[in-house]
Amino acid sequence: MTDLVVYDASQVATPTDDSELETVRDGAVAVDDGVVVAIGPTEEVVREHPPENATTAIDASGKTVLPGFVDPHTHALFAGDRADEFSAKLEGATYQEILAEGGGILRTVRAVREAARDELVENLLRQFDVMLAHGTTTIEVKSGYGLDVETEVKMLEAIGEAGDRHPIDAVATFMGAHAVPENTDADSYVDHVVEEQIPAVAERGLAEFCDVFCEAGVFSVDQSRRVLEAGRERGLKPKIHADEFERLGGARLAAELGATSADHLLQSTTEDVSALGDSGVTPVLLPGTAFALATDYADADAFERADIPVAIATDFNPNCFSQSMEFAIELACNGMRMSPASAVRAATKTAAAALDRTDGAGTLQRGAPGDLVVADVPDFEHLPYNFGVRNVETVVKGGEVVRRD
Repeated sequence: MTDLVVYDASQVATPTDDSELETVRDGAVAVDDGVVVAIGPTEEVVREHPPENATTAIDASGKTVLPGFVDPHTHALFAGDRADEFSAKLEGATYQEILAEGGGILRTVRAVREAARDELVENLLRQFDVMLAHGTTTIEVKSGYGLDVETEVKMLEAIGEAGDRHPIDAVATFMGAHAVPENTDADSYVDHVVEEQIPAVAERGLAEFCDVFCEAGVFSVDQSRRVLEAGRERGLKPKIHADEFERLGGARLAAELGATSADHLLQSTTEDVSALGDSGVTPVLLPGTAFALATDYADADAFERADIPVAIATDFNPNCFSQSMEFAIELACNGMRMSPASAVRAATKTAAAALDRTDGAGTLQRGAPGDLVVADVPDFEHLPYNFGVRNVETVVKGGEVVRRD
């Protein structure tokens, strides 16, 4: 008996170590004990793993099988609503202006501080349901709407509980250095993050990563370095919001520290790109953020010319309200001019690298986690081509069907 066999697919597509995206026509995938045990032409796979002997068999005729999407950058846990700020941006208000007036992140901080932990858990579970429907099987979720010990811990505990209760794998990132709270200054707040928040989070084992918003008017390079080094000393791997609005030096700091990822990178230069590549930092580009803010997109071509694979993510948050990795793929192609193959790889294998996953996550190679999606399209190029709709029909996590329309 095999746990799962997906067969007769119009196409099976997966990144590999040797190719950007390897495809198999009339393909099949078999999963047993939670991992991929076979991938190839249907005739070959079903000879060893007959569908009639599988616990679950899926006829994927006319459809495409892909690895489950990995979303490596989100702020998916929050309370409240900021739809009115969307209208303000349409009238010309900038992100920084809204933040300076007490809106943006600080507005969400007030809502999250007032919310009970159970409310936060239920909010996140609802978002996970939407993300799962669009094919996401692994997601990173940041704290950072607390900006004090009690609320940051509450957020991270809520992320852990929601992850335990949902098929999606939730990866927690501590981001107490997301903004400077009202009525304080950045240096004093960094002291608080380093001396109180990071120890409280690390002692409870609530997060895998530590992130910081290295940006003009938020945290300087030196302040960001201090936060990330303090986190690393406590076992939290560094990630960084870098070069989103200004080229402050966040990408160079990521390279200096050997961060797992550097994210945003809209203002990064060719030299920054080279530094990231030389240090093995995974660049994470967020096309949805550029779309939501109506700004220029990151220069994905600069990374391609340097032969540095990039990841993409939704950056789902109250300011970029999209839970769909399908949409991120569409924007990567239409906004950043990435090829469909590069965009799919960025949403799977390279996205997994941005979360330091080295077990084959984001691929369908033998031994990789049995996470996959069946999309109602004839080949992977139709994902960005058929934009604005949900193409994912079936989602499999660890060899079990967890969503099917």
